[in-house]
This record gives sequence, structure tokens and C-alpha cells, in this order.
Amino acid sequence: MEQALIYLVPLLGIIGLIVMAIKSAWVTKQETGDKTMMELAGYIADGAMAFLKAEWKVLGYFAVIAMILLAWSGNMVETSSPVIAISFLIGAVFSAFAGFIGMRIATKANVRTTQAARTSLKQALKVSFTGGSVMGLGVAGLAVLGLGALFIVFYQLYVQRVGAGVNGVEMEKALEVLAGFSLGAESIALFARVGGGIYTKAADVGADLVGKVEAGIPEDDVRNPATIADNVGDNVGDVAGMGADLFGSYVATILATMVLGREIVSADNFGGIAPILLPMVLAGLGIIFSILGMLFVTIKDEKGDVQKALNMGNWSSIVFTAIASFFIVQYMLPETMSIRGYEFTNIQVFYAIILGLVVGTLMSIITEYYTAMGKRPVKSIIKQSATGHATNIIGGLSVGMESTVLPILVLAGGIYGAYEFAGLYGVAIAAAGMMATTAMQLAIDAFGPIADNAGGIAEMSQLPEEVRGRTDILDAVGNTTAATGKGFAIASAALTSLALFAAFVGIAGIDAIDIYKAPVLAGLFVGGMIPFIFSSLAIAAVGRAAMDMVNEVRRQFREIPGIMEYKAKPEYDKCVEISTKASIREMIAPGAIALITPILVGFLFGPEVLGGLLAGVTVSGVLMGMFQSNAGGAWDNAKKSFEKGVEIDGEMFYKKSEPHKASVTGDTVGDPFKDTSGPSMNILIKLMSIVALIIAPHISEKAHSDTLTSNIEVKKEITYENGKKVVTETITALEKNE
Repeated sequence: MEQALIYLVPLLGIIGLIVMAIKSAWVTKQETGDKTMMELAGYIADGAMAFLKAEWKVLGYFAVIAMILLAWSGNMVETSSPVIAISFLIGAVFSAFAGFIGMRIATKANVRTTQAARTSLKQALKVSFTGGSVMGLGVAGLAVLGLGALFIVFYQLYVQRVGAGVNGVEMEKALEVLAGFSLGAESIALFARVGGGIYTKAADVGADLVGKVEAGIPEDDVRNPATIADNVGDNVGDVAGMGADLFGSYVATILATMVLGREIVSADNFGGIAPILLPMVLAGLGIIFSILGMLFVTIKDEKGDVQKALNMGNWSSIVFTAIASFFIVQYMLPETMSIRGYEFTNIQVFYAIILGLVVGTLMSIITEYYTAMGKRPVKSIIKQSATGHATNIIGGLSVGMESTVLPILVLAGGIYGAYEFAGLYGVAIAAAGMMATTAMQLAIDAFGPIADNAGGIAEMSQLPEEVRGRTDILDAVGNTTAATGKGFAIASAALTSLALFAAFVGIAGIDAIDIYKAPVLAGLFVGGMIPFIFSSLAIAAVGRAAMDMVNEVRRQFREIPGIMEYKAKPEYDKCVEISTKASIREMIAPGAIALITPILVGFLFGPEVLGGLLAGVTVSGVLMGMFQSNAGGAWDNAKKSFEKGVEIDGEMFYKKSEPHKASVTGDTVGDPFKDTSGPSMNILIKLMSIVALIIAPHISEKAHSDTLTSNIEVKKEITYENGKKVVTETITALEKNE
């Protein structure tokens, strides 16, 4: 029974990848349009691939150095191994490949969506969403396959081969080595997200400031030299970056739950391994339910509600997961369990999973409210645009700050409720439940930049107004889904970081984080500061790169006669090169902060101060992520509202009006908020927690003694850290097994 369930997990990942391949083939077979459309799409695809190659070259050097350090450190403690370096490399490669899959299909789906929009809105939605679903299934399939297959290998190698128990140091070693997979995934995700975000926003800001504001030409106009770089940025930032981001989140969530599951003594039918396997099984079945939910994403005609169709697919996959989780939990887990002295039942684990799904849904709904067109927050920014650029900025900042209140209350309630249900395991499994439908969430998220690119190609190809009208409908919905996707990602990151934090505390051998101690309080403050300096570096990088882009676009308008009259073609490649070089150069410093800070603090000041640092960075990072992502999304849709016309104090205003110009300024300020620093916050807090988890055995206050040879004695050494009640249960179980 145990063996069958273990092998089911990677099999479900393979099923997801097979369906992904089928959907990818369908998208590729769709019509690509006329010669001009294909030429423009070719520029975008070539630019995206050039960026990825340049980024991978830099990340290749980083991966080699990280592998050497991990292999060296793996020899230094009993609960690790040099094999962790191989695990890291596989995680890094899978994360990069997940982003590549999404980017590749997005650069194919964009022009095909434009062509489909020449026939109907229904067909345009089908092509763009199918392209997004390829991304979602690729990320989820690779994550489940990678985690499931590596766990089988490490479980056999470190646990079963020596006849060890599930709750002992041997399983801790297997999961520590598996954590290398998550570290590789999150490391690549951070650089991909930050680098892609700098790329896309440097191009976007440069294109907007010179093209729309100074030259007065439409967005995505073929005469704008930065427009190709802007469309490339949508793919490398919002697609490849987001793919690597959610791949890392997905893996980290499952891993954190598995690490805590090891502490549970489970009298189940799977050799005591059920609490460890449960998050992987949920993730695997979530792929199947996401595939079913994708069938509901369709509209009947031109008047169909695209947002409603996407919501129907999302909610149906969540409902399927909720129903199935009841039977999975009842089947796998024993009646009662305990973790660190906290007793709970299997039905309470189910309640925690449901709570995670509810929290994820509520976070999406609240984020949609604060960023969608026609809602009060966006309307308030529109109204304040009437009195100038400054009041537009003030309005956007206030909306972003206000938008943190309800999500934080929901998140706090979810954490409290999940802990009440099943202790720390409840918090972790709630995050795993929330992330179970990642394939569906990411399909909806990736749909947005595909639709955005489709609209850009329609504009640059000078297609009829009705075509751009259809792509604009998709693009407007895509802006909202992108914002809700970021809200979902930051919520999952908060729960995952708490679970990783709990796992770190257990492995590091500390009972509590005492903020009355001055060093711990200092660590808390330093942790709270890190998201601010991280954001500063990311936003400043966008500003510097945008200045270079603005100067280049101005130069081309000035020195290449005939651009404005369509008689000369801009030098698109120069703008692509500026964004590529800037993003590769500027992504290193923020990434170094996330990787190096926990290592320095942990080894210099010990695990308790590091715990304070993690607490500070988690709270501050979650708030900063929500504030920046929501403010940027609201500014963006306030600007887009003027394209259809808005009423302010009884007067109608449209594009090129003074309030519209103010809204463009707000959108430009919000660009690096919502697409560079904001969404990077969730990777920052998870990556720092994973680094802490990796180094925990090296800085543990109760390190395992090499002289202990008895399994019983080793178990005693570990479990004394976790509470007296758990110690008694663990020793009894081990004595029965041996």
C-alpha cells in the first residue's frame, strides 16, 4: 500500500505534463495571421529568448558555486549529505525549465490570440487561456514529478535501506537533502522574478514616458522603439518570472509540510509515512482537478463575461479539491495524531485544508476588489486624477495601504484557525491546500500577459478597431487576474514561511523566540528592514534602466527621420539590449541580500537571533508585497478606465485628456511596484526561510552527537527538543518497531 501511494505522486505529475503537451500542440496549430503579425511576434520571441540565454549564463555560475558550497557543507553534519548539491541543481534546472515552458508557449499564443480575435472573443479567450494552461500544468507537473521522484530516491537511500523508522534522524536527513531541491527552485525564482521585473518595467516605463506622454502616440504603437522590448518584458517578467516564482512556492509549501509531518507519529496503513505523503498527494490530485476546472473556462458569445468564465474554472477546481481532500484525509491518516504535544484528529486536518482553500479564495476576491475597474478603490484614483498628477499618486498610495487591512485579517484568522485545528501541521497543510490548485491559478495568471501581447500585436499591425476591442477586454481582465494572482502568491508565501519557520525551530533545537532578549529584538528589526532595502534596490534599478530607455527612444525619434510618418522602422533591438543588460546587472544585489543575510546572522549570532530575523522579514515582506502589488494594479486599471471614457463630476474624460495624463504618471510609478518589487516579496521571505532551514543543522543548539549509535538514543536526542509528551510517544513507537 505504501509503495503504491509513493509512486502515484510522480505519476500524477507525468499526467499533468502529458496534458500540457497536448494543449501546447493545439495552440501551435492555430493560425498565426499575416506577415506583419508574424514578423512582430518573431521580434518578441527572439528578444525573450535572448534575455533567457543571458540570464541563464549568469545563473549557471551561481549554481556551480552554490553546489560546491552545499556539497562541502553536506559532509559536516549527520543530518545532511553532499547529495544535497545534486538536489539543488535539479531544483534549479526544473525551475528554469518551468519558466522556459511558459515563455515559449506565451510567445506562440500571443500572435495566435490576435488572429483569433479577428473572428470572435470566444476564440480569442480559448487560445489565450489554453496558452496560460500550458504554463500552469507545466509548473505543477514538473514540481510534483521532481519532488515525488526525488523523495522516492532519498527515502529508499537514507531510510528504507538501513531499516530506520519514519520519525528518526534518517528521515530528517532525507528531507534535509530534499530541501536542496526547494532551495534551487527558489534561488532561480528570485533572480528570474527580479531580473524579469526590471526588464519589463524598464521597457514599459520608457515606452510610456516618451511614446504616450511626449510623442502622444498610442500604447504599443509600432513607431515606438521601446514597444517590442515592452512586449518582450511581458513574457520574461510576467510569464517566465511568474512561472519560476510559483514553481518555487509550490515546492516550498509541500516541503515545509513534509518536514513537519516527520514529527508526527502516525499509526497508519502506510508505514507511518502518511503525514509526509499527504501534501504531495494533495498537490498531485490538484493537477487533475485543475485540468477539470479548465474545461469550464469558456463564453458563449461576444457579450460573454470573461472574468466570470475564469472565476468559474477557478472555483470549480477549488470545490473539487475540497471534496476530494475529505476522502483522502480519512483514507490516509489515523484517527488521532500529535505534533509537539498538540493533539488533533484527521477530520481536523481536513478542516485546516478547507480553511486554506477559503483563505486563498478570499485573498483573490479582496485583491480583485481593490484592483478591478468599476470598483470603489479604482474609481477613487480616477476621481483624484482630475486635480493632477500629485493627487493621483496620493490616491494610489492610500488605496495600496488600505488594501493590506482585510487580507491581513483574513490571513491572521487563517493562521489562528489552522493552528487550532491541527497545530503547526495544520498551518502547513492549509498552505498546501491553498496551493493544490496552482495549475489553475497560474493558467489564469499567465493568460493576462498573453492577452496583453495580443493587444500589442493588434495595435502594431494596425488591425481593425474591433480586434483591438476584443484584446482590450481580455487585457483588462488579465490585469485584474495578475493582481489577484499576486495576492494569492503572497498569502501562500506567508503560510509557507510560517511552516518553514516552525520546521527551522525544530531542527535548530530552540524552544521559542524570546523577543525580550536584545539580540533577538535587534534581529527582528533588521528582518523588518530587509524588504525595504530589497524594494529600494529593485525600484531604483527600474528607474536607472528606464532612464537609459527614455534617452534611447528620444534619440531614435530625433535621429531617425520618418519614424512618425511610418516611413522608417525603429531600431527595436537597441531597446531590447538596454533592458537585457540592465536586468542582468541589477538583479544580483537583491538576490545576494536574500541568500547571504540569513547565513551571516545564523552563523554569527545563532539560531534564535536568526529566528527573530525571519519573523521580521516575513511580517514586513507580506505587508510590502500586498501594498505594492495592489497599489500598482489599481493605478494600472485607473489609467485603462480612461480608454473607454470616465465621468468625473458630471464631465466625461477620455485618452489624452489632462486627467488621463495624470493617470499615466500614476501607472508609471506603479509599474515597478506591481511587477518588480511587490511580487518579489513572496520569494524573498520563502527563500530566506529555506536558507535558514538548510543551515539549521549547522547552527543547532542541540547538535546530534556522532557517538550515539543506538537508534533509540538518537530519537531521544531529537525529540527532547519538542516537548515531553511527544518524547514518550516517539520512544514507545520506536521500541515497538525495533
